[in-house]
Amino acid sequence: MTSASDNGNNTVRHLPSVDRVLAEPALASMLAAYKRDIVVDAVRDQLSLARASALAGGEAPSPEAVADAVVNASGNAWAPWPTPVVNATGVILHTNLGRAPMSAAATAAAAAAGEGYSDLELELEGGRRGSRHTAVAALLHQLTGAEAGIAVNNNAGAMLLGLAAIAAGKEVIVSRGEAAEIGGGFRIPDVLLQSGATLVEVGTVNRTYARDYENAITDNTGALLIVHRSNFKVIGFTVEPDLVEVARIGAQNGVPVLHDLGSGALLDTADFGLTHEPMPQESLAAGAGLVFFSGDKLLGGPQAGIVVGEADLVGRLASHPLARALRADKLTLAALHATLLHYARDEAADQVPVWRMIAVRAAELSARAGAMAKLIGQGADVIAGASAMGGGSLPGDDLPSQLVRVDPSGVEGGAEELAHRLRTGAIAIMARIEADHILIDPRTIPPSRDAEVARAVQAALVSEP
Repeated sequence: MTSASDNGNNTVRHLPSVDRVLAEPALASMLAAYKRDIVVDAVRDQLSLARASALAGGEAPSPEAVADAVVNASGNAWAPWPTPVVNATGVILHTNLGRAPMSAAATAAAAAAGEGYSDLELELEGGRRGSRHTAVAALLHQLTGAEAGIAVNNNAGAMLLGLAAIAAGKEVIVSRGEAAEIGGGFRIPDVLLQSGATLVEVGTVNRTYARDYENAITDNTGALLIVHRSNFKVIGFTVEPDLVEVARIGAQNGVPVLHDLGSGALLDTADFGLTHEPMPQESLAAGAGLVFFSGDKLLGGPQAGIVVGEADLVGRLASHPLARALRADKLTLAALHATLLHYARDEAADQVPVWRMIAVRAAELSARAGAMAKLIGQGADVIAGASAMGGGSLPGDDLPSQLVRVDPSGVEGGAEELAHRLRTGAIAIMARIEADHILIDPRTIPPSRDAEVARAVQAALVSEP
């Protein structure tokens, strides 16, 4: 009697050899483009999977099937990445899509910095070593009034560096309502712990008074930390102190006030019909010693963590050992500098994509949505809807928009299948699904690509899976 194990062993003996699989035409282009050893390893990986399947009772695959499996498994990993995506969701700061798209000038600056050598840490006039922070710091001073500024790799890193440099081994007082999770599972208490500081919570989740900070100050207090609730709201029976009050208490007790803003808007969001988002220049004017904010999000540049404030405090951060571990690279600094220049030239609303999307007029959105629906044809119409900021910015604030609604009833698999076709088509398009329909929001689509997106939707409606 033949056992299942014997059958499995017999099947394994019929597995193709590595050389036989490598001879398949499907691998010819891969062998021409990549090192042979890497392709061989990929073939062996697939043969190992086939062997395990055979021992479990499966059939031995043909050489052609193994070669196809290698192409499918390795093609995505070896293809250029990240894949450009058209954001048709209407979420302006879409974390999964890289948050803020950069301006053409910022993108060009990053490319130029990467193509050759630069004066990143060289003072050209005197030929001496310089600081990578100088150029960005000069613009931050002009835009916010800060005495000094630096940029690191992201805002969580900026806060970690600030707490480590200012309050390691000491207590940091935080409102209980602000000891929150800032995204990706990272929590303010955890950042404090890693910095070497001790968290002291004051007040309650919904009501904290200036006197709570004052009463908690001891000889071992290193800082008062105010965390702007940029990704959630507490509403109803609430109280929170004015930053001016907390700064006054800190000054009277010789304790610096650190203000984490998160998004970092340099333009007033209220001018665009949104809730006013605290601005770095306002925090400094109110008396904060250090202000932390992001380079992407509402600033609209590359991912970075920006710190502005008093020169002696910023100097302590710049000289701390963590500053080297968290420092921003030349591409980030070049793109950030170009982004800040847009604000210095008073052209951010036109040149920074995030602000251009925020500022687009209703009439333009309506006209674009109508033109797209007409090009898509049957099954597409225009409905009123809303765009969202996203990216942990301005929670609950929506912008009215005009959406292209696409009926997927003619597609087997419905809205999910149509969305899949759009994501995996010749151009990757990320859309929304609501009420079993596909929604396309022109706000987050570059106007120059409207027709291209409409034609892709039209093609996806009739294509075979």
